[in-house]
Amino acid sequence: MSRERPSTMDGDLHTVFGHPVPALYEAADLPGASPALIRALTLRSFLAVTEEQIDSIRDRVHADMAPDRDMSELSADKLHVDAQWLAAALDVRDGYRAALGELLRTMLPPHQRARPPHMAHLMATASPPPSSTAPAPLPHAGATRTRRP
Repeated sequence: MSRERPSTMDGDLHTVFGHPVPALYEAADLPGASPALIRALTLRSFLAVTEEQIDSIRDRVHADMAPDRDMSELSADKLHVDAQWLAAALDVRDGYRAALGELLRTMLPPHQRARPPHMAHLMATASPPPSSTAPAPLPHAGATRTRRP
């Protein structure tokens, strides 16, 4: 079950909420639990399951490639499929980590939001256009345009 399995974001959850993950799950089960806590733990559960799948694929590939394994049992097709599954699982993991990191960052006090705990590499690098540029005003219905020289 994902509640017992550790995830790579457990330390960050502990930092933001001030309690270890098992205590957070207990708090989330109580009536009136914080919606933010429930969302964070839901994402954490998805992350833990995904990381478990990554571990499983990695272990399967390691077993298939073990030095004592008969080389006639090797299958490039099987390894190719495992590589595809691993790539997909890693993409999903990165998405869950980014979503959970963003949620946790928004929950930090404002003076700490600029530096999220070791999650900066997961943040998008594109920046929105500067807010000082206002969009061009739309012409009013029925108004005529004047030509500028």
